Amino acid sequence: MTRYLTLKEILRLHFQVIEDFGGSHGIRDENRLLSVVESPAQEVFGQEQYPSLFEKAAVYTRNIIGDHPFADGNKRTAITCAGIFLMRNGLQLSATSSELEDFAVRIAVEKPSLDAMAGWFKDHIRK
Repeated sequence: MTRYLTLKEILRLHFQVIEDFGGSHGIRDENRLLSVVESPAQEVFGQEQYPSLFEKAAVYTRNIIGDHPFADGNKRTAITCAGIFLMRNGLQLSATSSELEDFAVRIAVEKPSLDAMAGWFKDHIRK
């Protein structure tokens, strides 16, 4: 059974990211934040829309970076949430801080497909 992040957990992770690395606290758009919480578990006609853990991690990341629910720290929070989600489900990200930062910026600038993002996560899991 997949273990998803709750709203409270995402808010706590965002708070910690801002505390640790700086920036402004606060939610910019509560509805978009609620979408971040619900989207990875979304079902269509009784089937998971995002069946793999890598797709789910990509959805967390894409939605936080793309929808910008927080006043600041969206890219950092997105990567942190994806990493915690994967770890909670038995997978460990294996990427340097530089690789994570480059990936987050690439998502913000280039807007890669969800499949490309899921592939990146799959390629960066500790074996």
